[in-house]
Amino acid sequence: MLSVIKTISLIGLKGNIVEIQTDISNGIPNFEIVGLPDIRVKEAKERVKSAIKNSGMEFPNRKIIINLAPADIRKEGTYFDLPIAIGILTAIGIINEIAIKDFVFLGELSLNGRINGVSGVLPMCLEAKEFGIKKAILPNENIKEASIIKDLDIIPVSSLKEVVEYLNGKIIIKNNNYNKFNIKTDFYKNYYGVDFSEIKGQEYAKRALEIAATRIA
Repeated sequence: MLSVIKTISLIGLKGNIVEIQTDISNGIPNFEIVGLPDIRVKEAKERVKSAIKNSGMEFPNRKIIINLAPADIRKEGTYFDLPIAIGILTAIGIINEIAIKDFVFLGELSLNGRINGVSGVLPMCLEAKEFGIKKAILPNENIKEASIIKDLDIIPVSSLKEVVEYLNGKIIIKNNNYNKFNIKTDFYKNYYGVDFSEIKGQEYAKRALEIAATRIA
């Protein structure tokens, strides 16, 4: 059984699409993550396993290999937890593989299945949009910064179970904060008379300022 989930890897201010390739097969039960993961990504194994079990779903007692592709880029951070969990649940058929198309997933898992906020969401979502991604599932805690990005459908979630039910069409989740934060953005544009859309080039400088702004918002 194989599944492929998309997320974003951030190195400095540069993002890359990362495929979470999950293969589950018969054999001695084992859970391995390969593809240059750092210690925080390797530790995801225990968080993901407990989060799936404590969300009322069965964790497969089989051989599990997670490949983070491309394998030559260093993967850092806890935001790989959610896409790894979704990859496993898709591979064993709990989530319909068609449902995960066009999404990127970001989020840290608690042992009880709660999804915690992560850092770097704004630049990662900006990069996702640049790569043509239309939808992003990410923690409720990050909704404020992510909602300022236009033309990217943000789905805020609070638990792994909620993500599964949303992807399987059992519940509907709407981003009620989207218009609110666009109104704030439009206000500043009208007040100051200029914004980043009128500055040509300087992409890294603009992104650095956007990240700094979210830290003090």
